[in-house]
Amino acid sequence: MMNAQTAVTQRVVRIIPPKPEFAADRQSDLRPKRVAAYCRVSTDKEEQEKSFETQKEMYTDMIMMKPTWQMAGIYADEGITGTIAKKRPDFIRMIEDCRKGKIDLIITKSVSRFSRNNLDCLLYIRELKELGIPIIFEKEGINTLQVSSELLITLFSGLSQSESESISMNVKMGKRQSAKKGNVAFSYASFLGYRRGADGKPEIVPEEAEIIKRIYNSYIAGGSLNDIAKALTADGILTPRGKAKWSGKGILSILSNEKYKGDALLQKTYIADCITKKSKRKNG
Repeated sequence: MMNAQTAVTQRVVRIIPPKPEFAADRQSDLRPKRVAAYCRVSTDKEEQEKSFETQKEMYTDMIMMKPTWQMAGIYADEGITGTIAKKRPDFIRMIEDCRKGKIDLIITKSVSRFSRNNLDCLLYIRELKELGIPIIFEKEGINTLQVSSELLITLFSGLSQSESESISMNVKMGKRQSAKKGNVAFSYASFLGYRRGADGKPEIVPEEAEIIKRIYNSYIAGGSLNDIAKALTADGILTPRGKAKWSGKGILSILSNEKYKGDALLQKTYIADCITKKSKRKNG
């Protein structure tokens, strides 16, 4: 009786072998990975230009030397901040190519080169992760398809953003200290009536000063902004930027510029957020 019950309750385990891979899948696995590299430098100084070219050459050699890799492109933004993705044309082009299925893998030097904006960094990494496209950050040794990668990326991108905020604060302090010493920034290329003197300070350009006098005298005499602009254009006088046609807005800019009476009002605008780079006008 016991033997019969044992025979009835005994379970039979049948092992079902996995389904064989399709030929298409095997061919896809054998296809070389289309690898793209992203490079960025934040300034256009000579030493940074050398670094920029070195990065491009290094990644080109790295990709071409690996037999399982295929060049998908070198995407590079030069002299552009890393805090705003939309202002980096090659970065956006790379993301679009990923969405179109043209890239299988991205390599870049570090998290800070990829992005200095913590939110942007995570959003793009997550999107590419869903597309099955890993990013390899060489300096930190991170592959975004690994389980623990997001925690590390959050840490490193947060540090990069904090560094940008620190740099922004240092720039503000530097400008304030410069203003206390009486240093005034002049955009001579777009300023009519002044040029940089031998001592580095503004110097009056006599022939251009006559144009400034004419504008002020015409306005005092009752001339409208557009009438003054038309008269200067008709006489063939060039604008501060070298254009043949004057505008009422350009005349107003000269009439309202305090530098023509020997004063300088600094920090009329300020950067409210170093991440978005949005400029706001000061009131008061």
